[in-house]
Amino acid sequence: MAENGRDGYNRRRNKYKDRDRQQNKDKTPQKAAQKPADKPRFDKQKGTLIDRPQWIPPKLGQNQLPRSECPYCGKPLNDLSSALTDPVSLAPVHFDCALRRISDRENLQEGESLTYIGGGRFGIIQFPNPQDTTHFVIKRVIQWEDKEKRAPWRRTVADNFSQT
Repeated sequence: MAENGRDGYNRRRNKYKDRDRQQNKDKTPQKAAQKPADKPRFDKQKGTLIDRPQWIPPKLGQNQLPRSECPYCGKPLNDLSSALTDPVSLAPVHFDCALRRISDRENLQEGESLTYIGGGRFGIIQFPNPQDTTHFVIKRVIQWEDKEKRAPWRRTVADNFSQT
């Protein structure tokens, strides 16, 4: 029973251990040197080899993004991806500046809050139960950006990052 190798003792491995180590040392450098170049893939359905073109990543960030200042606070806009468009001048403004501008205009009741709901819109949200923030009612929607008018600075940002 002990000779079948199930007890952890393998006669062949122990008997030829030094010879196997030497052979493995000899084979290791040869395998690294014989690394095959891109092999064509085999299409099982057609029964032919397919040469796949090598993927070339797009060159992003070639054009410089426009540098501008927020018309409300005068500070430079460092992150145009989170900026909103001013409805009057169509210039980019900080998200926080737009939120502050709307909160100054609106009188919020107790239990209401001003929230960005997407699509260039803000909403006055009321929570029936202040401890439960998963259930709410949108009391009023405030349109900040016009969907029909796309600001020219947005096209520059989109062209710089999205390539198909």
